[in-house]
Amino acid sequence: MQPLDEQQSTARAWFEQLRDLICAEFEAIEREAGSDARFDYIAWDRADPSGAPGGGGVRGVMKGRVFEKVGVNVSTVGGAFEGEFGKTIHGAAEDPRFFATGISLVAHMANPHVPAVHMNTRFLVTTKRWFGGGADLNPPLPVAEDTEDFHATLKAACDAHDPVHYPRFKKWADDYFYIPHRKVHRGVGGIFYDHLEGDFATNFAFTQDVGRAFLAVFPRIVRRRMGLPFTEAELAAQREWRGRYAEFNLVYDRGTLFGLKTGGNIDAILMSLPPLATWS
Repeated sequence: MQPLDEQQSTARAWFEQLRDLICAEFEAIEREAGSDARFDYIAWDRADPSGAPGGGGVRGVMKGRVFEKVGVNVSTVGGAFEGEFGKTIHGAAEDPRFFATGISLVAHMANPHVPAVHMNTRFLVTTKRWFGGGADLNPPLPVAEDTEDFHATLKAACDAHDPVHYPRFKKWADDYFYIPHRKVHRGVGGIFYDHLEGDFATNFAFTQDVGRAFLAVFPRIVRRRMGLPFTEAELAAQREWRGRYAEFNLVYDRGTLFGLKTGGNIDAILMSLPPLATWS
């Protein structure tokens, strides 16, 4: 992989910093629940199809009393896309070389009253440069207070940059996180954006604020719900909902496909899958 330029290094450093902040907060929640669970970190290297070094990343996983399974991955990879896949990537049809750095997080919770969550932000370089990502809430047992809190926090982050961002990116999330064969949404939404091009500093600042908004709101929701009692019927509902989550990630999710097509770490790519799920 080629040496990183200033923008690439800046983005990478932020995603790694955000990982550290999130993991520390999640471990603090485990301490509050009387658990000593901590993240295990496993580094991995990627070989480009040409045989040259292609970057790599660090997979962080914690299994605790509150977080049944949470993965927080950071990666920085580069090289060249193989075959026809590159033609599907923004700016890569005429030149298959690429760079990508980002953070990806999925948390599956032990208590069915605590929503699962997904968050991902990234910076990609082909013949173009852009940011993408977002966050969405996935409760097995939706609660209006949590949904409203999550959306209000993301809206505030969006509005600080552009009043058009939230309605546009909320609709994008609603359209994207949909399971066509089930005719249902994966969760209660959030925001999703991609191909955010233009001024690097402006778009980087927005992407940072998306990460900060997630760090502010999700731990608050977890603490609100993690001590509630639950029934076997509610656990059964959670596991059936998790089956829908797995279907989306394996059939439709573009991030899963990108990781598999670019030789990413399989365990890191599939860390989004829940530890236990059922299908009726």
